Amino acid sequence: MKIEIWSDIMCPFCYIGKRHFEKALENFEGKDDVQVEWKSFQLNPDMKTEPGKSINEYLAEHKGWSIEQARQANQYVTGMAAKAGLTYDMERAVVANSFDAHRLIQLAKASGRGDEMEERLFKAYFTEGKNIGDPGTLAELAADAGLDKQRAEEVLKGREFAEAVDRDIYEAQQIRVSGVPFFVLNDRYAVSGAQPAETFAGALEQAWKEWKQESPAIQTLSENTGDTCQVDGNC
Repeated sequence: MKIEIWSDIMCPFCYIGKRHFEKALENFEGKDDVQVEWKSFQLNPDMKTEPGKSINEYLAEHKGWSIEQARQANQYVTGMAAKAGLTYDMERAVVANSFDAHRLIQLAKASGRGDEMEERLFKAYFTEGKNIGDPGTLAELAADAGLDKQRAEEVLKGREFAEAVDRDIYEAQQIRVSGVPFFVLNDRYAVSGAQPAETFAGALEQAWKEWKQESPAIQTLSENTGDTCQVDGNC
């Protein structure tokens, strides 16, 4: 059973949603037959990499908030992350464009290590304060995720896998994804946002029952939308 997950490295709810989904999958009877594919999505394609600017300063400028309002918003998601077993250090987060990081995810997917690359990038950004827009840093992270460092460096020097990133983003537009994380189960059902593990568990069971049936248009499994980051930058 195929499960596609659209996310952006810089989306705090995407990492939380990953943990909630993993918790549900861990107890799912059909987990051995589940194939998870991470799909690229950029919340702000025009974002410039600015290592000298704090995430609070960026949010204040981008949203018209005060620095304190930005800090409070980040404290809120940090609390949510803690409940999911994650450690966020938003004061160290580096403002960076995520496109090259997504190209690395595409490279990793080609060798069956997409989940490992996604996890390493999330941790680097939210916990370790690493610059995910820096080629040298990205190559090191690729090696950490089990990829060949030299191959990663070659990819980062050019534009390889850029079309794959753009294709994922285009697919998201076609199914009207307006925020991430966004989970599509078996080309049939969708779960939007960092829903509780119980919601993912129910979605897995429902999709599992219909695994071998034909897949009509995607239907949202819950009337409620979980926490997401929107394409206009709202989280």
